[in-house]
Amino acid sequence: MPAFTCVDAAVPPHGYAFAWDGALPAQGPFPGDASTTADGPTADLSSPWSTDLSAKLYRIDGWGAPYFCVNAAGDISVRPHGDATLPHQEIDLMKVVKKASGPKSAGGLGLRLPLLVRFPDVLKHRLESLQQAFDVAIRSNGYGSRYQGVYPVKCNQDRYLVEDIMEFGAPFDFGLEAGSKAELLLAMTCLTRARPEAFLICNGYKDEEYITLALIARSMDLNTVIVLEQEEELDTVVETSERLGVRPVIGLRAKLRTKHSGHFGSTSGEKGKFGLSTAQILSVAQKLQRLEMLDCLQLLHFHIGSQIPSTALLSDGVGEAANIYCELARLGALMRVIDIGGGLGIDYDGSRSGGSDMSVGYGLDEYANAVVRAVMLACDRKHVGHPIICSESGRALVSHQSVLIFEAVSSTTTKSEASPSIWPNHSCLLDELADDAHSDYHNLIAATLRRENETSVQYAEKLKQKCVDHFKDGILGLEHLAAVDVVCDLVSKEFDVADPVKTYHVNLSLFTSIPDFWAIGQLFPIVPIHRLDQRPVVKGILSDLTCDSDGKVDRFIGGQSSLPLHELERGGGAGGYYLGMFLGGAYQEALGGLHNLFGTPSVVRVSQADGPRCFAVTLAVPGASCTDVLRAMQHEPEVMFETLKQRAECAGGDAVSCALALAHSFDTMPYLVSEANGGYSVVSGGDEEGTDGMSSYSDGCGEEGDQEWESMRCLSV
Repeated sequence: MPAFTCVDAAVPPHGYAFAWDGALPAQGPFPGDASTTADGPTADLSSPWSTDLSAKLYRIDGWGAPYFCVNAAGDISVRPHGDATLPHQEIDLMKVVKKASGPKSAGGLGLRLPLLVRFPDVLKHRLESLQQAFDVAIRSNGYGSRYQGVYPVKCNQDRYLVEDIMEFGAPFDFGLEAGSKAELLLAMTCLTRARPEAFLICNGYKDEEYITLALIARSMDLNTVIVLEQEEELDTVVETSERLGVRPVIGLRAKLRTKHSGHFGSTSGEKGKFGLSTAQILSVAQKLQRLEMLDCLQLLHFHIGSQIPSTALLSDGVGEAANIYCELARLGALMRVIDIGGGLGIDYDGSRSGGSDMSVGYGLDEYANAVVRAVMLACDRKHVGHPIICSESGRALVSHQSVLIFEAVSSTTTKSEASPSIWPNHSCLLDELADDAHSDYHNLIAATLRRENETSVQYAEKLKQKCVDHFKDGILGLEHLAAVDVVCDLVSKEFDVADPVKTYHVNLSLFTSIPDFWAIGQLFPIVPIHRLDQRPVVKGILSDLTCDSDGKVDRFIGGQSSLPLHELERGGGAGGYYLGMFLGGAYQEALGGLHNLFGTPSVVRVSQADGPRCFAVTLAVPGASCTDVLRAMQHEPEVMFETLKQRAECAGGDAVSCALALAHSFDTMPYLVSEANGGYSVVSGGDEEGTDGMSSYSDGCGEEGDQEWESMRCLSV
């Protein structure tokens, strides 16, 4: 398998011109409009759209390489073997969605969205590429030992994912890292099928039960290392090992001085949550020496922080830790492993920038080389044998292996829309304004017809504020305020100062499926997975299903506050509008909760295969039902159903139909049901065609007022 160098090969330098600047690619020239396109301000605005332009607009060639691309049909394809993927092996995501969500009668799986699609082939490629990067670095530098990684199960504890890692990593003695008793039980079980050399690294806070379990694993011939996070854990390890008669293998977590800035570096350095200071490390070594157990100390562990931005910082931290390792060896410890922890970053925004939490300034080969050279330099200086290099790379391993797919069900805009009930009496409503407001209204009309941009906008703001004050004072009615809002928004739109951003309502819970966005501001690539051969004409933000004002995505990669999107199809006749969230395979599933009792999405496991679709679904799991999420919060769905059924019977009516509907409600997913299953219909808010004929409405309240109103309205029609 090729190394990870291919990941960064297609990434342009930071600040390259195609990075979206917030302006949508225009459909064509408009008088007085200086819109820019994805290609920059000098692009031909009348040129046809293409899939290549979509790939540049959404930076797919940056964050997506070598696993995601846009195919000729305008859909996103998955390249399961990275750059080694042949054209006929690419997997069209839209075909996966249709297979998963299609009715069983038509050969589909009948699953409901949102849908989490796992690609074990991508996971295999990531693991093999990580191993190969270190193997190449070790050979090229003449390093005297080997690389042997572990997967930290906290990143994603999904059974099939962990089992895949064990299978794909077996040739490399790939092991597991656990941070709790439950994770330790999981890791022990999986490692019974691995080779004896595979590491079982025990991190996290430890009590006697945790240490007992780790020593039991040691007695089962699992290559278990108990890493001391705090100095007082040593006493428990010594006492428990004597009681069980099992000699432990001990590691120390060093609290380095080296740290990096930003959110992911805030837990590193001398004030980090875990780890031993220099004095504590020396104290532990001396105590082990007095107990004649210094030979048990064999591993040094450290963690600079997630998303290490540069190899310079990495080399600095690894070099500091390697010197501690050498000093422990000098003191007589039987040191053989240096565990560099996590920190191997991924490029979330495709910028390859070392100055952001959303990117990193290196490729995988550069990372491996920096680690090997730093360890080698310190050991050679002090004439210490080269240790086994272990890493706990979770984010870099599993982020790419899954894609979360969800549907936009409707869209709305922030500007007012004139409903049919307002149009018939618009002139009367505006003529009934108070004298000062009525004067501002006529000044607004005159300035707008003279095309006086700044003056019109000033009059519109003045009129709106004055009418709001009158409304608060009880002078104006709701209908009057609505009419004023509409005319002011028409002016804003005409002079291109109206807010053009639409809100797309998506069938998703942000708190369940993308919790890191809400919790720590982590950005993930979100892209339409189809229609990429069409020009996106809308600036959109995403609003989820939850009853929470934080349940929206209004920040996107590249520092943008909106996302280029396509108009929703009216009536849903052409199918839904599907979006994908990428690079979310680490932490999001483990951290997701049950906000508003929205549960886990449906899951399919898709492998590359020969055949017309180029893939095979090897696992399909329906999303959590209402019964599942209620039971998770200690409710008793069966009792609830019986209570409601009895109430329906007492109330009269068709108790049988009511009971059937209740049973179905308990059994269904909490998310919306798509139109294909008889549920919601897709409706689009904002400016739509089809407003012709509004001028035919008349209320007889003044010909002059009607003419003014129609002059205003027609400016934007």
